[in-house]
Amino acid sequence: MNISQIEFFWLSAPTALHTDKMSENYSSCSSIHVNHVRDKLREIVGVSTNWRDHVKAMEERKLLHNFLAKSQKALPPRKMKDSYIEVLLPLGSDPGLRDKYLTVQNTVRFGRILEDLDSLGVLVCYMHNRNHSVTMSPLSIVTALVDKIDMCKQSLSPEQDIKFTGHVSWVGKTSMEVKMKMFQLHKDDAFWPVLDATFVMVARDSENKGPAFVNPLIPENAEEEELFKQGELNKGRRIAFSSTSLLKMAPSPEERNTIHEMFLSTLDPKTISFHSRILPPNSVWMEDTKLKSLDICHPQERNIFNRIFGGFLMRKAYELAWATACSFGGSRPFVVTVDDIMFQKPVEVGSLLFLSSQVCFTQNNYIQVRVHSEVASLGSNEHMTTNVFHFTFMSEREVPLVFPKTYGESMLYLDGKRHFKSMSAPVTLKKDYSVEP
Repeated sequence: MNISQIEFFWLSAPTALHTDKMSENYSSCSSIHVNHVRDKLREIVGVSTNWRDHVKAMEERKLLHNFLAKSQKALPPRKMKDSYIEVLLPLGSDPGLRDKYLTVQNTVRFGRILEDLDSLGVLVCYMHNRNHSVTMSPLSIVTALVDKIDMCKQSLSPEQDIKFTGHVSWVGKTSMEVKMKMFQLHKDDAFWPVLDATFVMVARDSENKGPAFVNPLIPENAEEEELFKQGELNKGRRIAFSSTSLLKMAPSPEERNTIHEMFLSTLDPKTISFHSRILPPNSVWMEDTKLKSLDICHPQERNIFNRIFGGFLMRKAYELAWATACSFGGSRPFVVTVDDIMFQKPVEVGSLLFLSSQVCFTQNNYIQVRVHSEVASLGSNEHMTTNVFHFTFMSEREVPLVFPKTYGESMLYLDGKRHFKSMSAPVTLKKDYSVEP
């Protein structure tokens, strides 16, 4: 199958709509340029754009501590439209900007899209919590979790404008769920949906040391009620998924049988020994699917709080995962889903960032890749885990099976299978579509 004739699309019909209901309801909102998103964040937080002055700027933020609410009841409720934002990525009219997003195959770098989504999610939450009585926000809002990013139909062309929309869809006491969508201009001059994303953000105090209360959210209609209800369900799902983690509980009986059957299929019938292992046909040992990378975290990649930008971490992890899937499958892979990216620890400027990518599950054309992220300071050999990333790719042809050798690899296999099964909908291959680093 020729790669220029491939596209994957969601079988669920609702994503094929030309317009988004929320966009129609809030159509009075004007779009801002993608380059202005981080500028707006700096204005809201009041941080310096000069790295040499960042310590002084963060010291000034300590004075904002008195503006923090003592309880959520002290904060006025907000509506979903209060946080609604549209951001324009004018790839069609700005060739200079296009180079930043361009791949050698003339497609859009998905890693750059992840960076934009992360910045947009933070700005959306600041809009929800804005306080007109103060010049700078006393809140430090950071990304806690990328719950899900699903690719929809429609190719990402580097020569057509892209539009992002986002708004807060659910609120707890100190956390917020943000729904974001991405659209691309089509031949009929309408924006077609290409991506749905759900992020979870948390609010912390002005020094980013402890939790802070956020404004409550009031749904206005049935559609918003459903979004808010879904936010509650998402929270419950995440808690249930975490409680059954293989790091906490043993595999289910069905999963144990799966691993045992896989183990038996790798035993050499000639030796009748548990130590003599052979690969079944069209298979690869999991340990042979690894790729690793190292980055030095320079000040250029810092966020508004002078830690390393979460979007940068996602881009680097995605690009390594894509390379892993490409090397494993022998052809260009297509990203289908990104899910369950937990930001466990902040990454300090100057850290050494170690990324380890591995294929942990495959089925037919699908490749499930796990990327483990850890950091070490320049003067220390102590490594700390900061993130674990999960990416689902699709290859244009069927890929080999992966087989674990050790118990630890078996747990990675089962975890990968769980993430694969959590996909929102089945995906198939059709026309021209590719999303690459």
